[in-house]
Amino acid sequence: MQFETLGISGLFISAFISSTIAPGGSEAVLAYLVGQPDAKVNLLVLIASIGNTLGALTTWGLGIWSSKKYSADAILSKSQQNALPTVRTWGAWALLFSWLPVVGDGLCFAGGWLRLSFYASLLAIFIGKALRYIAVAYIFI
Repeated sequence: MQFETLGISGLFISAFISSTIAPGGSEAVLAYLVGQPDAKVNLLVLIASIGNTLGALTTWGLGIWSSKKYSADAILSKSQQNALPTVRTWGAWALLFSWLPVVGDGLCFAGGWLRLSFYASLLAIFIGKALRYIAVAYIFI
C-alpha cells in the first residue's frame, strides 16, 4: 500500500515537472509502474496525464503573465517565438502537440501569451498528454 502511494505520488510529481521548463522522465516512471504486478494501468495513465497537464497549464499561465510585462522579443525564446504563428493559426488545437519534447513547452507558453481560451487549452493539452501516456503504457504492459 505504501509503495503504491509513493509510486503514484512520484508519478504525479515527475509528470508535473516534466511538463514545465525543467526536464523530467515521467514516461520512464510510468513504464516502470505499469510493469509492476497488479498495476492499475488506467489510474496510472490518469495520474500522469493530470500531472503533466497541470505542469503545461503552469507554463501556459506563465505565458499570460509574461505577455503583460514584456515584449515578445525581450522574453520569448526562439522556439517560443516560432510557436506563436502556429498557435495563432491553429488556436487551442495546436496544444494537442504539447507533449512533444522542446516544442511542447513553447506551444503552451504561446497559448498563454495569445490568451487562448482556458477550457479549450485545458482540453487540448489533456487529450494530447493522455494519448501519449496511453501509448507508453500500452508498450510497457
